[in-house]
Amino acid sequence: MNLIESKTTSFPLSNSPITVGIIGGGIAGSTIALRLAEQGINVQLFEEGKSLVNGPPICHLHAGGNLYREISDQQCVTLLKQSIDTLRVYQHTSNIRPTVIAIPCNDAGDPNDLLPRLTLLQQTYQALVENDPKNKVLGEPNDYFKLYQRNDMEHLALQDNPRHPLTPDQWMIPVAKSINLDQFKYPLVMVQEYGLSVFRIAATLTLALQKLTACHVHTNTKVTSLVEQNTGWKISYQDLTGDQHQLNVDYLVNAGGYRTGTIDDLAHIPRQRMVEFKAAYITHWAQCDAQWPEVIFHGERGTPNGMAQLTPYPDGFFQLHGMTQDITLFKNGLVSSNANSAQPQLDASFKAKLQQHWTQPEIEQRTQRAINHMAQFVEKFEQATVGGKPLFGAQQIPGSDPTLRAADVSYSHQRYARSEIVKASSALSVADAILDQLAVLDLISKPIPQTREDEFPVAQQLSLNDIVSYAEQLAAERGFPTSLARPIGH
Repeated sequence: MNLIESKTTSFPLSNSPITVGIIGGGIAGSTIALRLAEQGINVQLFEEGKSLVNGPPICHLHAGGNLYREISDQQCVTLLKQSIDTLRVYQHTSNIRPTVIAIPCNDAGDPNDLLPRLTLLQQTYQALVENDPKNKVLGEPNDYFKLYQRNDMEHLALQDNPRHPLTPDQWMIPVAKSINLDQFKYPLVMVQEYGLSVFRIAATLTLALQKLTACHVHTNTKVTSLVEQNTGWKISYQDLTGDQHQLNVDYLVNAGGYRTGTIDDLAHIPRQRMVEFKAAYITHWAQCDAQWPEVIFHGERGTPNGMAQLTPYPDGFFQLHGMTQDITLFKNGLVSSNANSAQPQLDASFKAKLQQHWTQPEIEQRTQRAINHMAQFVEKFEQATVGGKPLFGAQQIPGSDPTLRAADVSYSHQRYARSEIVKASSALSVADAILDQLAVLDLISKPIPQTREDEFPVAQQLSLNDIVSYAEQLAAERGFPTSLARPIGH
């Protein structure tokens, strides 16, 4: 049997036979659909693409937001809590390896400035675990972060690379052996921020939703019109054959991702937001002889010394971010909405990329720039080659603060919610908020408090083997190495 053809009965926990329309099948829209359908609520999910969760280059769980020096402590705590929830629900989607944070000598930052935040996050994690032992998904709270001085790195550089690293010190060995220790300020930090597989998230959501009769997924479908009615909304949409259809829903969720503004425009609801186009680059380091942690080399965003991010996958594949305008960021890639439209307008070159139209010379040029940027710190990484086409997408940022990273949901009309997540780990918070809003409006009975696992019984039943198998299929269909779909640390 094809994995995505299986159906089981749904779990009807709601007393009200309402229908919720969700526009957008990215991480937010699909998670909202799963949350509601697992409760037995009728869901109609509309996605213009041919598969779910096919957007920005998700690769990092952000279990504490330590990649971002510029965001508030409160955003970091929020991201930590949301990431723990994400791992409890999507138990087979993480790559379990730590993240190293290094500050180069030419950067203005001081590693010691990171310590108060790290201590706060460790204490928060400890309290969450004491409150509920099932929250211990990031290792032992006492191991949430560890500091490495220069002499620690010198000692580790003399050790052999372990085949299967388990301890923080074992994970740090390839870093100590490969970087020029004179280039960095001390201490270096290792923190339990894991990887997140966009392909295994897509597989988990697709397989779970296919098993829930309460959810109907419309892929290859474009919503063309929205009309507000006294008791909900009328959705007009066009399928792949060009046929037009209409559907009435009791509640509407705009989860359009970077195109959220186009749905706001169809609904005649104004909203201020920004959209930023970004890309990450797939490389292959055939000579790599170690399992690496993720490594973040801090730098000033948008400058030639912007942050460099090395994200490991199996089989010598690495995903690279370089927060410069020649690599991950793009000139004129951050745009804002205006009084005439809630949708920020990227120029034609970005729209072409979003339709998969990258030229081969541009792929090779930008990927090589990313390799060179990383080789400043990991000299042997200059051996790496282009490993595939870029992972890319446009990211919405609600409001006018480009540093915002923890956001969830907003409401404009009584039966209209707007998902506005910036990071994937915020998707469950949006789903919770919408379920609560449905209860406030008396559209459903108030949900009975449950554990995270009990809220998602169908998703919890999925096996790692089935998820990986389908994730590899999705990666291949999308033109990426199947190694990107395989797990680390499971």
